[in-house]
Amino acid sequence: MTAPTTYGLSSEARNLHWLLTNLVEEVPGIQSVAVVSSDGLLLLSSDPAHTEQSRAARPAKGPRGSAADLATIVSGIGSLTVGAARLLEHGGVKHTMVAMDEGSLFVMSISDGSLLGVHGSAECDMSVVAYHMALFVGRAGHVLTPELRSELRKSMEAESAGSTR
Repeated sequence: MTAPTTYGLSSEARNLHWLLTNLVEEVPGIQSVAVVSSDGLLLLSSDPAHTEQSRAARPAKGPRGSAADLATIVSGIGSLTVGAARLLEHGGVKHTMVAMDEGSLFVMSISDGSLLGVHGSAECDMSVVAYHMALFVGRAGHVLTPELRSELRKSMEAESAGSTR
């Protein structure tokens, strides 16, 4: 997996990139990771190539090989579970797990509506993935300020523009 460029980013943004890369490299079975803002925008991804051009080069397994697709799924699941929690009147949603025949999807709240989504293979150990996601959230939650979210979003947009040329 190729790490996205962190040139020109603040130390907080570089640290979040490092945490995400570490999550993917340390936990066996993780296929892709996306950090999504409360309004559904992709902020950070383990997939440096999240454009239409790169989708064609990736295998069909997973959310069409795209971090943008994973972000859409994570945002939708996050919205659905928050709505369910409100209807059931049981407080906020901490995490959601979807187990499938050939893989898993994990969604965990970070802060103020931001979400961490992980797509794992069928062989991944769900408890290990959940543990490492909780570590990521614990380390990233307090630094994911509005300013940092804006910086990460602009970085993702610039990366997309650069890879479509």
